[in-house]
Amino acid sequence: MPPTRNLINLESVSKAFGERPLLDQVSTGINAGERIGVVGRNGAGKSTLLAVMAGDEPVDAGRVSVASDVAIGVLRQIPDADPDTTVAEAVVPGQATHEWAANPRAREVLTALLGGYDEARLARRIGTLSGGERRRVDLAALLIQDLDLLILDEPTNHLDVEIVAWLAAHLKARSALAVLVVTHDRWFLDEVSDRTWEVVGGQVEEYDGGYSAYVLAKAERMRQAAAAEQRRNNLIRKELAWLRRGPPARTSKPKFRIDAANELISNEPPPRDSIELLSFANARLGKSVFEVHDAELRIGDRTLIDRLTWNIGPGQRIGILGANGAGKTSLIRMLLSEIPPVQGRVVTGVTVRPAYLSQHLEELNPSWRVLEAVQHVAERVDLGKGRELTASQLCERLGFGNDGQWTPVGDLSGGERRRLQLTRLLMGEPNVLVLDEPTNDFDVETLSALEDLLDGFAGTLLAVSHDRYFLERVCDDFVALLGDGRLRDLPRGVEEYLKRRSAETTEAVAAVAEKPRSSAAEDREQRKALARIERQIEKLRERETTLHDQLAAHAADFEKAAELHAELREVETQRAALEDEWLELAD
Repeated sequence: MPPTRNLINLESVSKAFGERPLLDQVSTGINAGERIGVVGRNGAGKSTLLAVMAGDEPVDAGRVSVASDVAIGVLRQIPDADPDTTVAEAVVPGQATHEWAANPRAREVLTALLGGYDEARLARRIGTLSGGERRRVDLAALLIQDLDLLILDEPTNHLDVEIVAWLAAHLKARSALAVLVVTHDRWFLDEVSDRTWEVVGGQVEEYDGGYSAYVLAKAERMRQAAAAEQRRNNLIRKELAWLRRGPPARTSKPKFRIDAANELISNEPPPRDSIELLSFANARLGKSVFEVHDAELRIGDRTLIDRLTWNIGPGQRIGILGANGAGKTSLIRMLLSEIPPVQGRVVTGVTVRPAYLSQHLEELNPSWRVLEAVQHVAERVDLGKGRELTASQLCERLGFGNDGQWTPVGDLSGGERRRLQLTRLLMGEPNVLVLDEPTNDFDVETLSALEDLLDGFAGTLLAVSHDRYFLERVCDDFVALLGDGRLRDLPRGVEEYLKRRSAETTEAVAAVAEKPRSSAAEDREQRKALARIERQIEKLRERETTLHDQLAAHAADFEKAAELHAELREVETQRAALEDEWLELAD
């Protein structure tokens, strides 16, 4: 059996930003063919570890060794491709069509990630693509290459359940490829990883197996640590009781007893920051939550939902699936009366008190402190049975310590802003939770805390998410929008959705093969229409940029900022509709 080839090695590596060390004397490495998932809280140093291994960040101390002739591909969270570059130039640079078309892997990757490899798709400019499309282009460019190591920083962001499942299967089939991945998608970690690294306290703790095995091993380590901690606490109580006997006793007893007690106290680790999401008091729900009667929903000229009749009752926990652009967000906005149906009606129960966690972070006054943002919703929270918390106490239990409570909202990270947004919603004591991509920007620990909260939530839950683990963890029933205007029940959950999508894709490919070629005149008209839509998308993108600049300029004017944010959301909705129209026309 040939010896295992070492690809990258870290020896006593340290890296800090400011005074805070993210990596402290870390020694580890990656061998050929290994699959390693990286977990840890937001800000723990996961992305820094990847950047150090990829050579994107220099180390403060220690050494990073890379074996000779190692081909490394890196997927970064922030794409850096030239917006004027075409898809073809980004994915298969310098190759003629006949060169990459002869490569079976290239054909598979382009079909799965980009929906095909016709000239119109490959001629699109990177700058006209949505965030999800750019993510798929970056992935395709990496997966086509012959690499030894693939470093992936949040690869599942903006990808739907179907593409995440394909990506996992593709990576598993390439056994010689080593993979190092940071993601909050725990299903993906389980599918892809055979080892897990946890970045915590500046160290990298290693576990065998994927996410599920990591959770079990972590629990066992915690059990053993708890037993040791119990023994330590017993000694501490014994020693401190002896020390409290008074100054004479402390001066007359052997000094080693004092030293032993002080050593026990000094070795006490600082308490780990905890995030606790609370079960808030709920208004009782009646027999009906939402009733949809023969409703039709359109965005522009496109019919997303046709003649839908659907009843949602109290206590139901429903996961909503569908490809990007299928209308999932529009469906829940229709239920919440934010978008009216063009025909039919939606009836909301009299006692319904909904809370909607949208994909867009709520625009809060950036000069507010965290505590102020919470106090603007409520000064106190009733936990039932005579218990209550002040806003300050609640902030502390949700991970915002004394210093964190006085942090300006404008200085919060994406994950912290997301947690603050969720906290403000829950303080309104809702009995219906509507969550649109709730896992965005949350680390694994926060996701586990959120799932624990939802376990005890007595109201109705509707969740839209590409995070398969989260959906299967918190939802009992599943429905899907498959692009034909109908809402389908999925008795067998996500697995049934993937099978239906696979069957539809097969049928679509067969239909395209049988379809007669269009005339030259029709082709010209189609290209004109595509060009027109691209110009409209570009104008909307320019308007988005202008609005973002204006938001930054009017950050201190809350009313103006709210007005600009409303316009920005409308522009984003129009752009998304045009992008869907472009895709349909290109197909």
